[in-house]
Amino acid sequence: QGQLVESGGGLVQPGGSLRLSCKASGNIFSRSSMLWYRQAPGNQRELVARVFSSGYINYADSVKGRFTISRDNAKNTVYLQMNNLKPEDTAVYYCNAKIVNPGGLLDDYWGQGTQVTVSS
Repeated sequence: QGQLVESGGGLVQPGGSLRLSCKASGNIFSRSSMLWYRQAPGNQRELVARVFSSGYINYADSVKGRFTISRDNAKNTVYLQMNNLKPEDTAVYYCNAKIVNPGGLLDDYWGQGTQVTVSS
């Protein structure tokens, strides 16, 4: 089993930067795809960025060129560097790990969420 603990959210002015961290416990991290989602009030949860265990990365169009996802397998941690933040980036950000278990099924782990507020 695994647990995910996020940190790094907060209040920032438009154009500012934040870095989110998500540390995984257990033995799941290196074999997992790691994803960041966000959910704004009244909206559905949306995928922001993901990094596969192979290192392949992709982003939502809305954050391309501004956000960078990275992983440090030695620290069991995935990061989301967010630059040039906009008010529409305001949301609760969730870390997610996906891993295929020995039975061939997909296991899903979620963090508790961290609030990001972009406002002047």
